[in-house]
Amino acid sequence: MERHPPGPHLFTPLTIRAATFRNRIVLSPMCQYQAVDGHIGRWHLAHHSRFALGGLGAAILEATSVTADGRITPGCTGIYDDAHISGLRSITELYRDHGVLSGIQLSHAGRKGSTARPWEGAAPLEANGEEPAWRTVAPSAVPARPEWPVPLALCEDGIAAIVEAFRTATLRSYEAGFDFVEIHGAHGYLIHSFLSPLANQRNDRFGGSLENRMRFALMVAEAVRSVSSHDRPIFYRASVIDDVEGGVTLEDSIVLATALRERGVDVVDCSAGGIVGPVALGLLKQKPNFQVPLAAAIRAKAGVATMAVGLIIDPVSAENAVANGHADLIALGRELMADSNWVYRAARQLGVSNPEKVFPPEYAFYLGSGPIDLRCSI
Repeated sequence: MERHPPGPHLFTPLTIRAATFRNRIVLSPMCQYQAVDGHIGRWHLAHHSRFALGGLGAAILEATSVTADGRITPGCTGIYDDAHISGLRSITELYRDHGVLSGIQLSHAGRKGSTARPWEGAAPLEANGEEPAWRTVAPSAVPARPEWPVPLALCEDGIAAIVEAFRTATLRSYEAGFDFVEIHGAHGYLIHSFLSPLANQRNDRFGGSLENRMRFALMVAEAVRSVSSHDRPIFYRASVIDDVEGGVTLEDSIVLATALRERGVDVVDCSAGGIVGPVALGLLKQKPNFQVPLAAAIRAKAGVATMAVGLIIDPVSAENAVANGHADLIALGRELMADSNWVYRAARQLGVSNPEKVFPPEYAFYLGSGPIDLRCSI
């Protein structure tokens, strides 16, 4: 009988293909809206430096667009040009130096693109504005909100071009040094909008039945896996439920997750909502750990590893999610932004022996339980 090693489950390693996560705690992708023409800048280095030293198992870079017109805002990072690779490599090297795996979330915003940054109102850009608008695309000519511009409904050639953009973005990701990629199939962006009947009103092979509405997501997954060696993990972020009447259901997502697993996706990152309005807007009450049951259901019924995300704040709750088999990995976003030493705090609270060792040795030295030689600070 396999026996679990002593200590909290949250701090046990996890190997997925050739990648070993030293613990189960992952930085969730968080858009910073600080890029210029898609390029990484000094802000991103400062932002990620906080987490590189914090003892994480892995970190996922924010939603990074595979095409220029797939950005959410003009400030979003991109991976649609070879010129983006060197800036992205500076992030992967930062994490690798401190033993943290790095992933990148590959994204296309679809009909939710061409908007102002959130703190500027997040409204659609104007054609004659300081940062001009661009035409958005979608499965159907249905705007994300009634007052927003009507997107262009993609033809099959347009769909094929975007699938190819995900493929080439994956190649650039590996050239930049990322250990894994995550396909963004959630929150109302392009892939999710194909899946949801609330956004997809097509009557061709990409619309109508669940099988047809899943087709674009599966084509992207196949393209990403085709250029990922057998050793490379692939994640997929899903809005497991639309949480709006007539939208994607848990049962739909179980079918999708099963098909993704069969095509080489290793982990489903289980979020919710976003097909209309902000992420997770709907009937699902936002409270701590409110999306963990979604990860548990996908893991149990689709036979695929999952990552739980969404208001996971308390280390005990994170530990219970892993220990009880609800998720294999735990993603934190705003909680890590508020406390970049959350991993250390969790290690102490959960009784990890020598919790300071989650940090690099140069930090752990000062936080160890042994006597401190005050001469070291002179």
